Amino acid sequence: MNKINLTSLALLTALSLCLSANAQTATTYTAKKGKLSEPELQRWSHLDLAKDSIPGMSVDKAYAELLKGKKGVKVIVGIVDSGVDIDHEDLKSVVWTNKKEIAGNGIDDDKNGYIDDIHGWNFLGDAVHETLEMTRIVKKGDDGSATYKSALAAYDEKNNKALKDKQQVDFLIATDKAIQTNLGKENYTLEDVNGIVTTDPDLTKSKMIMSRILTNAGPTFRAEIQEYSKYVYDQLNYNLNKDLDGRKVVGDNPEDIKNTKYGNNTVYGPDKEEALHGTHVAGIIAQVRGNNIGGDGVADNVEIMAVRAVPDGDEYDKDIALAIRYAVDNGAKVINGSFGKSYSPHKQWVFDAIKYAEKKDVLFVHAAGNDGENIDLDENSNFPNDSEDNKKEFASNVLTVGALTNQYGDGIIAPFSNYGAFNVDVFAPGDEIYATIPNNKYKYLQGTSMASPNAAGVAALIRSYYPKLSAKQVKQILMDSGTPLPSDVILGEQQDVKAKADKTSKSGKMVNAYNALLMAEKMSKK
Repeated sequence: MNKINLTSLALLTALSLCLSANAQTATTYTAKKGKLSEPELQRWSHLDLAKDSIPGMSVDKAYAELLKGKKGVKVIVGIVDSGVDIDHEDLKSVVWTNKKEIAGNGIDDDKNGYIDDIHGWNFLGDAVHETLEMTRIVKKGDDGSATYKSALAAYDEKNNKALKDKQQVDFLIATDKAIQTNLGKENYTLEDVNGIVTTDPDLTKSKMIMSRILTNAGPTFRAEIQEYSKYVYDQLNYNLNKDLDGRKVVGDNPEDIKNTKYGNNTVYGPDKEEALHGTHVAGIIAQVRGNNIGGDGVADNVEIMAVRAVPDGDEYDKDIALAIRYAVDNGAKVINGSFGKSYSPHKQWVFDAIKYAEKKDVLFVHAAGNDGENIDLDENSNFPNDSEDNKKEFASNVLTVGALTNQYGDGIIAPFSNYGAFNVDVFAPGDEIYATIPNNKYKYLQGTSMASPNAAGVAALIRSYYPKLSAKQVKQILMDSGTPLPSDVILGEQQDVKAKADKTSKSGKMVNAYNALLMAEKMSKK
């Protein structure tokens, strides 16, 4: 699964240095200076670079100038993810309903193999936590293959890092406790910390560290520590745990693609809170516009089909292949896939599903991944993709999306975002995106997982207002109509790779809804 780039990871940075956004501007646009206001931040991905000096997708401009008074057709968008809270106040009115199925009668009325699949299907059943694919490969043992050797090396590196991160997070928690004890209270401010007078070297060190953290993270520091702690411990307890059999509760054989009758119809899974990722993705695309609740979705005439296939860990190829086919067979015209992994033992199953979607004229929008790497290189592969040799695409319906920050300039590509002149098609807003999370809540999240649904939302807009355009045409429109990236950009987690825009992706552009709709209008008349 493409992990969300946790805000709490900034706590580590706060211990050493504070990164600042680059302020370089291109000749065509003026970058907004200073911090975005809360209203701007909540909808920055919908704003317009020329008008607002913020590199959004010009969604608001498109509605105001191009779509006013127009009527589109309903478009079903499949959300292949961790599950969706279909009862959320800002989503429940846009949830897809299978009209061929009678709710609650325990009968497969539409004879598609899934009983009572009213709003989608849950291929994971009650499973939540899973291992990474590299963990599964290592667990199977040395078969002498290059894949095993690669997976073992990657596993050892990731496990060692997680153990170091555990030491780090345990240290942060202990430091927080030391300050609480000294001050005699649980909640404290930067002023409280700076006011501590001590000759104790350990307390002096704790004071210095917490002062830095409070300066950078602010009053939410403890929530960020807790979030970071959960991320680290989940890695060790689940993702990298070779003794974990997360699949046991599902009841199928993930090595058998012919066994398709498993899972259930609870599309948010056994615990709604664990459907946070999928609910956020769904909200980016479809949370109701203009209702003064939470944020606004990109697309106004869509239905969300929830297909749960992504656990807390790496997804199984079988689940993804069947999930794509399920969405296609039930009418989705756009599928969002905010997931990915470095190893894919049964990648052909997923490739075949993508080709099936292509035949049925369905666009598959996929997140590029959050490793800050060039995924054109074989050692940095991010599955699923649409090429087996990094030279030729085997399907025309896959749009791979990298993530942008809200600061226009050479630092516009998010440090965590993968890139690649062949394997990434285009970029879209993916940093600090405000959208729905379970139980009628909202939150800022970041990752290419957020960039993908932003692009998918624009794709759904095109398919709604210009339904005669094919998935291939929509993909090309999103790439060709985009706003050009600044000519020179900085890439990677360490921000140590400098590149020309055309080396970041096939298009060298960022998705722009206004331009896309103009191009769709012209193309539809040909």
